[in-house]
Amino acid sequence: MTHQLAALLQEIIDVESVSGNERALADLVERHLAAQPHLTVFRDGDCLVARTERGLPERVVIAGHLDTVPVLDNLPSRYLQTPEGDVVWGRGACDMKGGVAVMLTLAAELAEPNRDLTWIFYDHEEVEAAKNGLGRLAGNRPDLIEADFAILMEPTSATIEGGCQGTIRAELRTTGTAAHSARAWMGHNAIHDLAPALNVLAGYVSEEIEVEGLTFREGLNAVGVSGGVATNMIPPAATLTVNYRYAPDKTPDEALARLADWFDGYDLAITDVSPAARPGLDRPAAQAFVAAVGGEASAKYGWTDVARFSELGVPAVNFGPGDPSYAHRADEFCPVADLDTCAAGLRSFLTSSPESEPTHD
Repeated sequence: MTHQLAALLQEIIDVESVSGNERALADLVERHLAAQPHLTVFRDGDCLVARTERGLPERVVIAGHLDTVPVLDNLPSRYLQTPEGDVVWGRGACDMKGGVAVMLTLAAELAEPNRDLTWIFYDHEEVEAAKNGLGRLAGNRPDLIEADFAILMEPTSATIEGGCQGTIRAELRTTGTAAHSARAWMGHNAIHDLAPALNVLAGYVSEEIEVEGLTFREGLNAVGVSGGVATNMIPPAATLTVNYRYAPDKTPDEALARLADWFDGYDLAITDVSPAARPGLDRPAAQAFVAAVGGEASAKYGWTDVARFSELGVPAVNFGPGDPSYAHRADEFCPVADLDTCAAGLRSFLTSSPESEPTHD
């Protein structure tokens, strides 16, 4: 199985699929899925959905995206033996073609799972939310996403990460008056007006917030600043871009209200809002999954598409091969051991008998 998973991962990596160019990989995935008589396959653009229809009382969605960030001299793939273990190297190995390889393998293998399964392979995850293939599918065919539980195979080093942070990006804009820098008193410096906001950011202390037993750490940071016309001119305008990562104890509106309080008096333009997702680990299917995989769940730092499932009322966790700190790097790779661990965990969850799972009052 180790060799098969690694070989399949290399095959998938070598089909370049930078966002907007997923067609060839979607075609390959469709061929794999269409060859399985136990699956009903649907296609929405470059998003593939494959379902079992056994009439079982529970349905689980397992999802992963096909696209990658741009290539940086990291194709074709390579199989490398390292002191820490064998790895598959190449663009998308970590984020998240390792997860796609596990999904394709188990979609073919699990003809009689203990829960009905929906496998979703979607496009345009690494770009703006408006293009996201999972979001498009939710709009076009919401019935295909309905489930009792969802697993998103984002890289987590083969451990379970529950929920995700929400994120807000905002621009703080100031307006001044242009003047020659030799006669600065005749103008008004818009960049200097950012000082109070920068003081708020410098004095911010990250909050740790527990949600359903998992600890989420919030963050408030400046991520961009712009202003100025010439080096001998008082700047008439300036913009500070701020990113707030908030815990899933807050709605987007509550997070926006906090941001407005922190930067009261500023012209605040919100450029992006994505909701957080609660872990949902109190649900029976989620607890059965944690029991099958073993170990302890932790909080997901960052935003993932589990939030889309959460908005639809489907509890979801992140669970996939690869160290997320290597995502998008030129040297990204996926440990072969992570492929095996994820496949074994999902296989245990989806084939165990009900008698072997924990009971819930």
